[in-house]
Amino acid sequence: MAKPVSIIGDIHGQYDKLVALLRDSQLIDEDLAWSGGDTQLWFTGDFLDRGPDGVMVVDLVMRLQREAAVVGGEVCSLLGNHEVLFLGAYQFGKQHVGSMFALGWLRNGGIMKDLEYVTAEQIAWLKDLPAMALVQDRLLVHADATFYTEYGSSIETVNQTISALLYSDDTGEWHQLLDSFSERMTFYDMRHDGSHNAESFLKKFGGRQIIHGHTPIHYMDLDLTPDTIRQPLSYARNRCLNLDGGMYLGGNGFVYTLP
Repeated sequence: MAKPVSIIGDIHGQYDKLVALLRDSQLIDEDLAWSGGDTQLWFTGDFLDRGPDGVMVVDLVMRLQREAAVVGGEVCSLLGNHEVLFLGAYQFGKQHVGSMFALGWLRNGGIMKDLEYVTAEQIAWLKDLPAMALVQDRLLVHADATFYTEYGSSIETVNQTISALLYSDDTGEWHQLLDSFSERMTFYDMRHDGSHNAESFLKKFGGRQIIHGHTPIHYMDLDLTPDTIRQPLSYARNRCLNLDGGMYLGGNGFVYTLP
C-alpha cells in the first residue's frame, strides 16, 4: 500500500502560516515535532523571500525531514526560483560581479535577515534540492514551465545538471537558469498550445499529471482572491494542478493530499 502523500505550495517566509497548516493537517504536534507517521510530505519550493522568516521555514523543514525519517515518513522539497536567487546572492554577493545577483534578489523580495542568519548546512541543503520528482505517477516541478527540458531529457539528468550548476562559479549559467525560471503559465488553458505543452512535458518526463507552484492561483483564475483559496487549481484538462495559494499575498495556503 502506498504511503499517503501531502504537498504544500510556495511558503515565501510565512513561518506562522506554515506551522498552522502542518498542525491542522496533524503533520506536526503542539511542540512542532513530526507527527505525520509514514506520510510523505512534499514542498514545491520557494521557502524564501517576500516574507519575514525564510530561514526559519528552512530550519523547520530540515528538522522535520530528520524526524520523519526515524518513523518511516519522508519530508521532501523541490528547488524553486527563489532558492536560486538566494543562493546566487549568497555565493556571489560579496564579489563585484555578484552585485547583479544581490540586486536581483532584493528586487524579488530578498530579506537581508535571511542572508545574515543562514548557515552553511542550510546552504548545502538548498543546493541539493531536486528540480523535479515523480511521485505516485505525478510529475512534481516548481514552475509551470518547460525550460527543464533545456537541462536534460530525464528527471535524473535534469536534477544532476542543475545541482552541478549550483555548485559552480559560472555566473553565465546561473543567470540563464534565473532567466529560465521567469517562464510561467506555459500549460495554461488560455494559451492555444497550453494543453499540448502539458502533454508533451508529461510524455518526456513521465507521469499523468503535473503538480506545481510558482504562479499564484488567483493570477490564473481572476474570480479568486488569495484569502479564499483552499484547494489546488485544476486546469489543462486536469493534466495540471497549481498549488500556489499566494501565502505572501494574504492567503493561508493549504495542504493537498493525493487521492
